[in-house]
Amino acid sequence: MTTIDFSPLYRNSVGFDRMASLLDAAFRSDAAGSGYPPYNIEALDDSRYAITLAVAGFERGDLDIHVEGGVLTVSGRKADEGQRQYLHRGIANRAFERKFNLAEHVEVTGADLDNGLLTISLVKEIPEAMKPRRISIGGEALEHDKAGEGQSHAA
Repeated sequence: MTTIDFSPLYRNSVGFDRMASLLDAAFRSDAAGSGYPPYNIEALDDSRYAITLAVAGFERGDLDIHVEGGVLTVSGRKADEGQRQYLHRGIANRAFERKFNLAEHVEVTGADLDNGLLTISLVKEIPEAMKPRRISIGGEALEHDKAGEGQSHAA
């Protein structure tokens, strides 16, 4: 297995130490994981995303969606079909579990099942305290000093 050294990245950044473990997990899951069910990840705009999974044959009660520790897990387990006897079975109704790592501040807002496609809606909501803001460098003090200097020269 190939490993990647991220130590040069850590010289100029803070708080990205989790990235190495995420990438390592992604490489492991791609190599060992199956392609079932197929899915799409779509960016709808700067802060909204959608994950769509093809879950033909599954009903709402057969699917489970939960988020824990920044990981979205979608699983499906088909109820027992009873005494059906197939001559050919080409529709995969096998149990599955898919996991998606969510970035900080990405929240699941809902899910919808329509025509065999499960669509999970996500939104990235950055708290007001974490949004970029402009910091003035002594702006008020400099204006106050200028006004004081003008008064002293007039006296």
